[in-house]
Amino acid sequence: MHQPYYKNLLTGEIDAPWVRLHGIKDYLDMLFMLKDYPQIHLTFNLTPCLIEQIEDYVNNRVQDKYLRLSYRPAEELTGEDKQFILNNFFHLFPQYGIAVHPRYYQLYLKRKSDKEFTVQELRDLQVWFNLAWFDPYFRKNIKELKYLVDKGRFFTEEEKHACLDKQFEVLSNIIPSYKEFQSKGQIEVITSPYYHPILPLLYNSKIAREANPKMLLPEVNFIFPQDAQRQIQAAVGFYQQKFTCTPKGMWPSEEAVSEHLLNLVIQQGINWIITDEAMLFKSLRKKKRIAAYLYKPYRLRREEGEVNIVFRDRNLSDLISFVYHRLSPLEAVGDFLDHLENIHQHCKLENPLAVVALDGENAWEYYRNDGWNFLTLLYQQLSTCEFLRTVTVSEYLEMFPPKDNLGYLKPGSWVGGDFNKWIGSKPKNKAWECLAKAREELGQITNGEKLNLPWKQIYIAEGSDWFWWYGDTDDKTFDELFRMHLSNLYRFIKKQPPESL
Repeated sequence: MHQPYYKNLLTGEIDAPWVRLHGIKDYLDMLFMLKDYPQIHLTFNLTPCLIEQIEDYVNNRVQDKYLRLSYRPAEELTGEDKQFILNNFFHLFPQYGIAVHPRYYQLYLKRKSDKEFTVQELRDLQVWFNLAWFDPYFRKNIKELKYLVDKGRFFTEEEKHACLDKQFEVLSNIIPSYKEFQSKGQIEVITSPYYHPILPLLYNSKIAREANPKMLLPEVNFIFPQDAQRQIQAAVGFYQQKFTCTPKGMWPSEEAVSEHLLNLVIQQGINWIITDEAMLFKSLRKKKRIAAYLYKPYRLRREEGEVNIVFRDRNLSDLISFVYHRLSPLEAVGDFLDHLENIHQHCKLENPLAVVALDGENAWEYYRNDGWNFLTLLYQQLSTCEFLRTVTVSEYLEMFPPKDNLGYLKPGSWVGGDFNKWIGSKPKNKAWECLAKAREELGQITNGEKLNLPWKQIYIAEGSDWFWWYGDTDDKTFDELFRMHLSNLYRFIKKQPPESL
């Protein structure tokens, strides 16, 4: 579960609504699904910068632009407000996010025909955009939301406020619920480096060439291993503050790993990390995918200590992320169990571990009913399946500690087993050069109490999301966020942002 850091630290403003909207759709319902399936044990990764932003909403420290315009009375919307709403309040997957709601779909079709909206239609759109983002569980079980769904149209300003206010009730329950489910032992909550950076590239951007020898590197090398260390330290400290214990596991951002980072992880008392299967076979120099190597944990024993590592089954994970939404729940779950039974029958290991690890929020909007039909059937089948048991990673490691030491960990990530998604193209390399220059500027200033905000700002700018999108799409939203974060850093240290930003 992750969202990049959207807030402008200089102004306190935020435009993007995705923390709030995914907060009412994807984080809490994933726990509530488990109530009827106590035998299902899951591991959840909540990134610190996601938790921080959820708490900003809960404590009324931020209001994104979409929320401000939702609260604004429909009669008072300016021409610019109306245009923004009409352009942006249909941001859901049309088939399952819009078309299943008759009034919302009617407004969607009217927008497609480019017809003028009345004040009442604008108010109905303000309500339906926010109402449709709620997970079906909340639209069914929160009486105020169920009333709005049943009414369907001709909403009042008071009813609109009731819909919007309920979002904060859901958001406020997210972190306490994860703590509760973890205390009961049904889930394990792990962390990631604080602002979700590609740790190997912070350590030394030349590590990208170890994963891809043909990589075109930036003209300025980024070498700040201390930043990688601080991102991990901050994450562990934040987790301890929120969950009153130390995280046993860490999901390196984008499952990006390298040999260089192991000491930093070991120092913080992390027991296990996870990455993609590609790094296992590259580390072992195996050109073929061999089950006997994949379905077990490994120990990474080094001079500084040791940490365990598990490798995800990419096929099983990607089926859920990218394929099964096109099938009926019965077909999808049947196919998934067939794969697991095949592993059970043909893998000669004792107590093999199949790790299914995927993005926890973006897949479900492409599933009917936000994934409920698929996931509840999956949990039902897994609960009664005789040849397997669902466990958290730590539960497995306690029962079956690794027997094999992996002497070398090849650098790479979940995308292709390399770092090409974040570095190597001219636009991405330019972004790394801008980041390196800004980091050098900051490093020349003594790190005193008054400079906490600039340091926070540079760590935010090190996040993986900016580089993922940079130069790869016509949508410049993330490019502009990256430039905003770096420009603010210069302003914090009383310098003029360079022309390149």
